[in-house]
Amino acid sequence: MKSFPNIQSRIQPINTNEEDVSLHILREDEIHPTISGNKLRKLKYNLVEFQKGNYQTLLTFGGAYSNHISATAAAGKEFGIKTIGIIRGEELIDKISENPTLRFAEECGMKFKFIRRSDYREKSNPEFLKALESEFGEIYILPEGGTNSFAVKGSEEILGNHTEEFDVICVAIGTGGTISGIVNSAKEHQQVIGFPALKDSDFLYDEIKKYSNRSNFKLIQDFHFGGYGKVSEKLIEFINKFKQEYTVTLDPIYTGKMVFGIEELIQLNYFPKGTKILAIHTGGLQGIEGMNQKLKKQNKLFLV
Repeated sequence: MKSFPNIQSRIQPINTNEEDVSLHILREDEIHPTISGNKLRKLKYNLVEFQKGNYQTLLTFGGAYSNHISATAAAGKEFGIKTIGIIRGEELIDKISENPTLRFAEECGMKFKFIRRSDYREKSNPEFLKALESEFGEIYILPEGGTNSFAVKGSEEILGNHTEEFDVICVAIGTGGTISGIVNSAKEHQQVIGFPALKDSDFLYDEIKKYSNRSNFKLIQDFHFGGYGKVSEKLIEFINKFKQEYTVTLDPIYTGKMVFGIEELIQLNYFPKGTKILAIHTGGLQGIEGMNQKLKKQNKLFLV
């Protein structure tokens, strides 16, 4: 099986007024057309372990519009690996063709098992996982979002010599794996700020501590816009304007909310003058089509 090369993504300036606060974006979204951003980083060493163990199939979990499901399916196609997605919501079984994420994953060769939401909550239960092994045989199991120690190891490679000049590293958070890697690899002078996509995300402090013993980070929980998958017209307007002004497409679940938050904090003089901020673009652009489906059905402003 071939492996991912070591990749250093480019840095794009957004606001470079050095007298005030400068903002740059690390374009991790550009490192692969279908396994982009942090998903490639998180899969990299898991695929190495998959190969070491001579597994036949990679099984993982996700919702109907999951970036992780999409990226895992794409990786399966690229590396010739059988993939299975355990999908939250048994009502989706007849709606694959209507869902851009599931349709793409199926086209990549992923097989699905749709389960009730109540059963999905057992996804970390050892007995539940044993039942899946009995059903599907010798499988390599990746948790929801792909976060484990191998994912953190891959995420540690996001930063490098080219990012040392920055004072603050900002990243959107889902399950906590990516920020854990960034916390581990950040330089002594750098502070890491995480922007959770979830409401009630205090649990993420404990998740990060599972993978890092450093304290060079904080979470800002004011920009989730109501919770995971929730958006507002103000957010959509911001993302569309940002794309027009800087030719950078942000996704509405993670990076859009993060960059909105950074811009708000800059306006509020949260950062000292002269601070150099690097925002990590973690990809996730595949989710835009699904979000636009929802917004158009509701006759709401959508992403362009």
